[in-house]
Amino acid sequence: MCVGEGFSYSIIRVSWKPYESVRFCAHIDLRKPYMPQLLTSVKTALLSVSDKSRLLDQAKALTVRGVRLISTGGTYKAIKEAGMDVTEVASITGFPEMMNGRVKTLHPNVHGGLLADRDIAHHMKSMKEHNIPAIDLLVVNLYPFAETVLAGGDYNACVENIDIGGPAMIRAAAKNHKHVCVCVDADDVDAVLADMDQHDGQTSYELRQKLAHKSYARTAQYDAQISSWFAEQLGDSAPAFYAQGGSLKQRLRYGENPHQKAAFYTDGSPRLGVATARQVQGKELSYNNINDTDAAFELVAEFGAHVDGAKPAVAIIKHANPCGVAQGKSFLSAYKSALACDPVSAFGGIVALNGRLDVKTAKAISKVFTEVVIAPEADDDALAIFAKKKNVRVLLSGGLPNPKDASMTMRNVAGGFLLQDRDNGHVPDSDLKIVTKRKPTEREMSDMLFAWKVAKHVKSNAIIYVKDGSTAGVGAGQMSRIDSARIAARKADDAQEAAGWDEPRTKGCVVASDAFFPFADGLLAAAKAGATAVIQPGGSIRDDEVIAAANEAGLAMVFTGMRHFRH
Repeated sequence: MCVGEGFSYSIIRVSWKPYESVRFCAHIDLRKPYMPQLLTSVKTALLSVSDKSRLLDQAKALTVRGVRLISTGGTYKAIKEAGMDVTEVASITGFPEMMNGRVKTLHPNVHGGLLADRDIAHHMKSMKEHNIPAIDLLVVNLYPFAETVLAGGDYNACVENIDIGGPAMIRAAAKNHKHVCVCVDADDVDAVLADMDQHDGQTSYELRQKLAHKSYARTAQYDAQISSWFAEQLGDSAPAFYAQGGSLKQRLRYGENPHQKAAFYTDGSPRLGVATARQVQGKELSYNNINDTDAAFELVAEFGAHVDGAKPAVAIIKHANPCGVAQGKSFLSAYKSALACDPVSAFGGIVALNGRLDVKTAKAISKVFTEVVIAPEADDDALAIFAKKKNVRVLLSGGLPNPKDASMTMRNVAGGFLLQDRDNGHVPDSDLKIVTKRKPTEREMSDMLFAWKVAKHVKSNAIIYVKDGSTAGVGAGQMSRIDSARIAARKADDAQEAAGWDEPRTKGCVVASDAFFPFADGLLAAAKAGATAVIQPGGSIRDDEVIAAANEAGLAMVFTGMRHFRH
């Protein structure tokens, strides 16, 4: 039947054939791209889930709506024991589950019911000839592979938790989304039930299309987790094919700038940090908040966990660069020292601690406009301080990431992406090489090792002045190393003026450079600022000139043999 309205037409086709359960409803506006509006009845559902936390409630909801249930293994048993009518998949396939459940749904009577295009006559003829039941709804959540890996499962346990039948069914149902609805988690089933109630027991094409998209993304993520695990087992840092998957954690209001769309995904990694932390208060995290908080927490983790005996450490980050880092006898003293390095840049920054946030430190932090505070734990009294400032985001991670852990980082470029190991390089004391006539004092060596940890987290070219376990000046992201040295010195001068000190903290400090000094000028600029000792990778063709300049200036200098570029 067609009803014309100017440029619009409505078309309705109703089939009375017993093996068709499709009503086609389309309103075609010739002025707009055509979008199908299929409504499909849900008469039969196949359920096969590893997570059964909401299974019985949802199975009952489907049964109440007149849906026939087919199920497998433990899912079948749970539904049956709850007193609901359910058909075991073995009675559909004519084969029992076998090989420890590896083979149960890989059968034409299952995949035919999922894949048959009910608008094609010979598809329907095949279903009728071979007694293949139409499956209108598939509910599958996959074997817990990632969870098994995170729980420390051995190789065989992980392999056994690679789902085969589940992804095959999901992909089949998603391909045939014109007729079949596919759910990969419990929330999807809720959406289907609501859609059925809205459409008199039928599902809309729009919902099925959205769930098909989600299903392919889910199986891609699942395969990516398996692929990454195999690469890790093999120690293959550059596999022929690389897959990356994630689960949506948060839709962001925008990206780095308001005109950019953005979202936050987790990758299932056990690494503690902003992705796994619990937000206990504050506004929704923004794209820049997440990026900067990650930078702050990764930096402060370099100093170890206070609970394990490390000194209290605090890092203050702005635009992914540290504007102050310090260790102290308490978190309060560490925070005050870090803040003093660059109190202007700290405004609107991120504060990270390597231990439990206490009330005194919380009071000090709350006096300065701060976007995010992240710590492994916090006292209730400390949280009460921030509760008065509802916009401050407070995150508790439950622990620190291990800076020595191996993992991969990715950066997009036009037409591809760069993949590399996380910079987890650490220089043992035995690899440090004193190259000057004067040896560093014990205090200088301690400060140089502190500065070297910070240097790894400063954008190149990086120059870091440190005195008494606290940054005195940070020069980041400059095109020349001498400019970074000068900027860091100017920051120290500004801090002196703000604090009313007699001299900047660069007087008698040490300096770290993330890469070698290509010329002596950067080194001499650091000496002019007051540095007495230098730590750098070495490796320049002009190392001899730089060493000679250091000797002439009376500096002690240590080579690490390891560079820490960060772009």
